[in-house]
Amino acid sequence: MWLITLADLALLLVGFFVLLQANHHLDPRRLANGMREGFGASAQPVSTPAPPAMPLAANALGGFAPGSAALPAPPDALVGWARDAARDPRVALTVTGGTDGTPADVDPSTGSAAVLAADRARAVAAALGQVAPGRVLVATTNRPGQRRVTVTLAFAGEGNAR
Repeated sequence: MWLITLADLALLLVGFFVLLQANHHLDPRRLANGMREGFGASAQPVSTPAPPAMPLAANALGGFAPGSAALPAPPDALVGWARDAARDPRVALTVTGGTDGTPADVDPSTGSAAVLAADRARAVAAALGQVAPGRVLVATTNRPGQRRVTVTLAFAGEGNAR
């Protein structure tokens, strides 16, 4: 019985050395490409993320009623300012909706302040309409006393110019 176990171990050891010798001459790049192809991944290198846009100016629309995402007034001045700024293709806009942190300032259907803040930001982003969607980022914040939406103009870099 021990002879069979010894033969199995010897065979495994020989197989291990054959594997080491075979891999000694492999090109690591070709091996990696073969594995990528086998798993269906692209051979494109993973790019590093772009640096965050540099904020330059901001404008806000305040006066939202507690628990409401309805625009308190026509955002014509804010929309005009944002559209003028967005004419430059290097500019990105961040629309940040906010709540004041009180128990009354939450979304009526979910009870979530974050959902209400996102709804407020989406309402203003929808009013911006003609700005390219890839250049508008919607965000949320929760700061006491600030039931408003802030639109931040940022320089996103020369790579965005088309």
